[in-house]
Amino acid sequence: MTLRPDATTLDAYSRDAARYSREWRDQPPPDDMYALWENHLLPTGKTADIGCGNGRDAAWLADHGYRVTGFDASEGLLDEARRLYPQITFRMASLPSLAEIDEAFDNVVCETVLMHLPVDAITDAVDNLVRILRPNGMLYLSWRVTEGADARQPDGRLYSAFEPSLVTDALTSCVILFADDTTSASSGKRVCRIIAARRSED
Repeated sequence: MTLRPDATTLDAYSRDAARYSREWRDQPPPDDMYALWENHLLPTGKTADIGCGNGRDAAWLADHGYRVTGFDASEGLLDEARRLYPQITFRMASLPSLAEIDEAFDNVVCETVLMHLPVDAITDAVDNLVRILRPNGMLYLSWRVTEGADARQPDGRLYSAFEPSLVTDALTSCVILFADDTTSASSGKRVCRIIAARRSED
């Protein structure tokens, strides 16, 4: 099992963090995703944005009353996030292990990150996203769909190809409340989205 993030992907994001940040800021806001968050996330809850990138979504969460901390594995993207949104706390953390996080959250969101991991790391990543979620907490997961075989962009970023069942089968301690396969209103790319609630502990 792969225990580390894909190094080539991280290098690409760190090397060109400012460019990626501009591209994300130039995209239309992901209002369809934000509507899901408003309908499902626990209001004002302590929230982890895993793979926060330049902090765009963490800023939306903060503006809507969530007590958010952004986490990313790229120092370059964290620098961008801290520059753009100095009022928000951003910290280093890497999927699949999230070893840097030893606290629990009411809400955990992970927007289009899983596909950058090797396929054999995805189950472990889902397990650790659930690990940092409190009982009855809400998990939002999404990933960009790659059909056929794994692919690398010219800049080196990995886009793994896998079936949604790889994720849903790992959510054994959760109840899946929402799942769809759609086109993102922001990026125009095909994405899968899941919202799940962690079951209460016995």
